[in-house]
Amino acid sequence: GTTLAGLMREHDLDPGPYLHEVHEISFDALIPDPLLAERIAALPGRRIIYTNGTAPYAEKVIAARGLSGLFDAIYGVEHASFLPKPERAAYDLIFAADALTPTTAVMFEDDPRNLIAPHDMGMGTVHVAEHPAPAPHIHFHTDDLSAFLAQITG
Repeated sequence: GTTLAGLMREHDLDPGPYLHEVHEISFDALIPDPLLAERIAALPGRRIIYTNGTAPYAEKVIAARGLSGLFDAIYGVEHASFLPKPERAAYDLIFAADALTPTTAVMFEDDPRNLIAPHDMGMGTVHVAEHPAPAPHIHFHTDDLSAFLAQITG
């Protein structure tokens, strides 16, 4: 899972202060990407974010990349009772909270192991990373999310 999961399990760590501390970082290296924003906006259906970070952290990243207002919901690890991806129970909690039907959804993810449970639930899966990770639970791989979105949205 995550460092947080191990610290909670092995040391009974309170996740709130820990997550606040590790997410206090500079976002200066992130730059807005108007083309990516345009391509995300062109996606049909609901667009949600589910991260092993917190929702407030994800919101800061989204703002720094110029992607605010494009997502219908943002779920962090706190919404999954601090269970991390790739645990199936974490996905079950998030998908239930969003009333998401996995068989009509696609998950984009940079960690291939986080695509196993969504695949097993019937989702389409896209691995977004520089190096492919061929695996039966990965339907597509891309090292350029913006170009991939342009291909699927026309």
